[in-house]
Amino acid sequence: MIRTAVPEDIPVLHTMIRELADYERASHEARATPEQLREALFGPHPAVHAHLAQGDDGEPVGFAMWFLTFSTWRGVHGIHLEDLYVRPAARGGGHGKALLTELARLCVQRGYARLEWSVLDWNAPAIGFYESLGARPQDEWTVYRLTDDALKALGA
Repeated sequence: MIRTAVPEDIPVLHTMIRELADYERASHEARATPEQLREALFGPHPAVHAHLAQGDDGEPVGFAMWFLTFSTWRGVHGIHLEDLYVRPAARGGGHGKALLTELARLCVQRGYARLEWSVLDWNAPAIGFYESLGARPQDEWTVYRLTDDALKALGA
C-alpha cells in the first residue's frame, strides 16, 4: 500500500499537490513545477523525500512529502512532514494512517526523536485524525515565515 516515490511519480505528485492546495483554499500559492519537484526529490542533492499510498488497483491515492530536521536539544534528527494528502474518494481507507505509520517506522528505525507537522486550525477532520493517533498540538509555539519581498529585503 505504501511505497517510496520514483521519478515516474512526478506528474501524479504534482497533480496531488495541486489538489491539496485547492482543498486548503490556497491554490494561488502552489507554484511548484514538476521540474522543481524532480530536482528536490531526485536531483544530485535530494533535500526532500516522498512516499505514495496506492489503492487496491495500484493507482496512487495519496502521498507524504517530508524532510529531515535536527533537534539541538535531543541531538538527533527528526522528520518534518511537509504535506500529507489522501484523495477524497480514498479517505477513510487507512491510507493516511499507513503513510504516517511508515514515517514513524523510519523514525524509530533510524533513531530519530520527532515526527512533526502543521495542520490548519480549521481542518477539524485532520486534527481529530492526528489526535486519534496520539499526536498532540504544540500550542506554546507559533510558526513564523519569511517569504517573497520580506525574505528578499532581509537577505539583501
